Amino acid sequence: MNDARTATLHRVTSETDITVTINLDGTGRAVIDTGIGFFDHMLTALARHGMVDIDVTAKGDLEVDFHHTVEDVGITLGQAFRKALGDKKGVRRFGHALVPLDEALAEVVVDLSGRPFLAWDLPFPTEKIGIMDTELFEEFFRAFAMSAMITLHVTRKVGRNSHHIAESAFKAAARALRMAVEFDPRAVGIVPSTKGVL
Repeated sequence: MNDARTATLHRVTSETDITVTINLDGTGRAVIDTGIGFFDHMLTALARHGMVDIDVTAKGDLEVDFHHTVEDVGITLGQAFRKALGDKKGVRRFGHALVPLDEALAEVVVDLSGRPFLAWDLPFPTEKIGIMDTELFEEFFRAFAMSAMITLHVTRKVGRNSHHIAESAFKAAARALRMAVEFDPRAVGIVPSTKGVL
């Protein structure tokens, strides 16, 4: 089994100042402060249902809009995830989850492939949830997938309520990532690839 799978990253740009700490073998604890209430709620769900400890502190130019903060949190969280994952020896690599929330149902499939890709088919019936633009969820997941170097498919199966759709997607992502990063007792110390590296 690997050493502690944790990482802390601090990323500063002219638009944002973000610190992320992640523990892949946590208990689902979340300490999140991005200045965007609904985004904090989603990141808390990601931690809780992924059984990953996540601390995020983000100061961004929210007076401009939320885009820079959401995207840069995705970048920093993805980089921390990749660093904490290490050489990927012994992990399951693939994860899949279908998660309902009332009328909404989202599916997320993940491959810790080392090849960054986002396939996104999660339409929202409204442009905003509260004051947050729904188009920013795709920006978050793209930034996360590219920085984490993973393949991520996010699909809306059904749904009419934008809040429910977003929350089911984050919870499905959490469960799929949890499955992918778990250690496989039948493959201890083995990189799950015919190439020998991921």
